[in-house]
Amino acid sequence: MSAASPLIAPELASSVLATALANGGDFAEVFCEDRSGFALTIDESRIERPQRGAERGAGVRVIAGDTTYFAHVDGLGEADLERAAEAAAAALHGDHREPTALEALTAPDLQDVAVDPDSVDAGSKADLLRACDERARAAGGEIAQVQASYGENRRRVTVANSDGRFAADDRTRVRFGAQVVARRGERVETGFETLGGHRGFELVDEGAAEAIAAEAAQKGLVILDADPAPAGAMPVVVGGGFGGVLFHEMTGHGLEADHIDKGASVYIGKMGEQVAGDHLTAYDDGTLPGAWGTDAIDDEGTPTHRTPVIEGGRLTSYLYDLVRARKLVAESTGNRRRERFRHLPIPRMTNTYIAPGEATPEELLAEVERGFYAKSFAGGQVDPTTGDFVFGTSEGYLIENGKVTKPCRGATLVGNCLDALARIDAVADDFDMKTGFCGKGGQRVPVGTGQGHVLIGELTVGGTAV
Repeated sequence: MSAASPLIAPELASSVLATALANGGDFAEVFCEDRSGFALTIDESRIERPQRGAERGAGVRVIAGDTTYFAHVDGLGEADLERAAEAAAAALHGDHREPTALEALTAPDLQDVAVDPDSVDAGSKADLLRACDERARAAGGEIAQVQASYGENRRRVTVANSDGRFAADDRTRVRFGAQVVARRGERVETGFETLGGHRGFELVDEGAAEAIAAEAAQKGLVILDADPAPAGAMPVVVGGGFGGVLFHEMTGHGLEADHIDKGASVYIGKMGEQVAGDHLTAYDDGTLPGAWGTDAIDDEGTPTHRTPVIEGGRLTSYLYDLVRARKLVAESTGNRRRERFRHLPIPRMTNTYIAPGEATPEELLAEVERGFYAKSFAGGQVDPTTGDFVFGTSEGYLIENGKVTKPCRGATLVGNCLDALARIDAVADDFDMKTGFCGKGGQRVPVGTGQGHVLIGELTVGGTAV
């Protein structure tokens, strides 16, 4: 086994799986979870009430053909688990299938928690938020409001299935976020920044959180001076770090195996084809040590992978789970995840990023006579079936004569995934990863997005400047 201890004994897991297959089925799984967390916020310089939560439970899944039967239960007692297995099996009317004997999986330890966040008292965490509030307000008299949040979560999971898999993982995550409002007369703008990782309290300690608060404040102040964004087709430089959300949305979702299986992806039939320049390589990597989207195993018990999805511009892999990998004659890439035990697992990204290139950000900018610099994003929409997307920017600038000049507001980026990929002319070497939550199928899971600066030769900018 890995360093993580299982939540239930293998003997109990085997019994539950046998019950789940009592009336037939091709595959059965029990997913056990023990979760605890703590959250604290500051708003208008006041610490809000701390929130603690904990829960234990399990989900039992039985698959017969293309149909999934699922039941979940609070608690991890033998009677609880057997009851869930009976409920999942109740709708089937076939012959009993004996599960394969369980064999423990040795999973890698991908996180280093130097300071257990639960060992740090709530008062120290409140002091951290107060220091962040003061740091943000010190940016200038035009800072009108500061909100900051600290959150920690520990999630222990154990997965057993009828193919003999028995695996466990122990996941600790810490995240800090700051949202700062700047006001000048009737003009109000907001800056937002986050810091998170599969780490302990050391991630936000020693001034790290305060630096993020100051960065959020500076963003808000800069946008106060912004002019309306330009409109039209032009070169676009996308910022590093959170700029990777553009690749996450426009490419990552279309590579998830459920979209492929349903025929609802613009990337169907393009495996092995050249979809970008030969300078572009991209990964979904659930093994990045300490990264926000990292786990030792996915929520089917498959070890996470460093999966090259694009190599030298060629499409090289989709993101598979166990079930769809079998159906599509492939191997699971460790990409089946769930929000918690009450949810069915679905194909999801982990840490998705464009690998660093050889140019510097300055060299990318120098190639643009007139264009737009999209430093960070405020969200967007993508249709995986067609590849069409619309993204709003939260921080953007004009590029004039190879230099970043005036800040812009109200910009959107409009395009098509395949067109935009093909027009990525260069990737910079300033690689950075950022944190986020990805919503899909009514579930939110932590994901990492990243890249260095990227130059897209032409993309439509929707702005209001005339």
